[in-house]
Amino acid sequence: MDIQITNGKLTASFKNKGAELISLQDDNGREYMWGGNPDFWGKHSPVLFPIVGTLKNNSYNYNGKAYTLNRHGFARDMVFTIKQKDDISVSFSLVYSNETLKFYPFSFELIISYRLDENNLIVHYTIKNHHTEAPMLFSIGAHPAFDLPGNFLDYSLHFDSDETLTATPLKDDLLTNGMSRITLQEKMLPLRYSLFENDALVFKQLLSRSVSIAFKGKPFLKVTYDDFPSLGIWTKPGAPFICIEPWQGYADNTDSNGRLEDKEGIITLEAGTEASKSFSVEILN
Repeated sequence: MDIQITNGKLTASFKNKGAELISLQDDNGREYMWGGNPDFWGKHSPVLFPIVGTLKNNSYNYNGKAYTLNRHGFARDMVFTIKQKDDISVSFSLVYSNETLKFYPFSFELIISYRLDENNLIVHYTIKNHHTEAPMLFSIGAHPAFDLPGNFLDYSLHFDSDETLTATPLKDDLLTNGMSRITLQEKMLPLRYSLFENDALVFKQLLSRSVSIAFKGKPFLKVTYDDFPSLGIWTKPGAPFICIEPWQGYADNTDSNGRLEDKEGIITLEAGTEASKSFSVEILN
């Protein structure tokens, strides 16, 4: 059974598998999340942990040992337990196990918390290193897909800074050493499927701390990601959704040496400590 929270203005629903947000509706019943049609993409809003993107050869080395880890890590495919729940908030927990240690040798706990505040859904990640002596290496990211009914060309993205975006192109799911510049039109990026012919737009750094989705020029949803330095934007050609993805970390480069401690964007979490990251989704109309 799905888990639900509501504050009278918004109602959000989740699955234990992946602690995944699967629905976000306003008080008029309008749905803002992608429905997960597998003909295009069968997920809604998976968490990316303990890596973001793809590893070169789907593997990495740590302390002289090789490990295999699939794209975006394993958290999105594992069942979380409910740590706390009330009418307007819920927290899910995933703790390391003998199974996870086979492909990720760290004593972690990942807590994903959701809270409704007026017209905002606030998403909070807490990552704990339970090891008493050794550091832990990880990346984390969000992958929410927002529903875009009707004509895709009627939609645009509005950034909070008027900047020239610098995207790093992907090749076979890995980042290249190339660079692609996208000039905004008064902070606006009109959506068109040709932007995504080579997969996601990956921005390692950008000035904007929020991006809004607009329909015929009118913004209706805003993603704010102050805690995340990087951003992915993605859809599939012909698909009626757009993903706005706050990231800490990204895919390996084609030149990667495979050592986890050398991976660009990786976070080192000291023994016995924790890290926090949050972002929010605001309904504007």
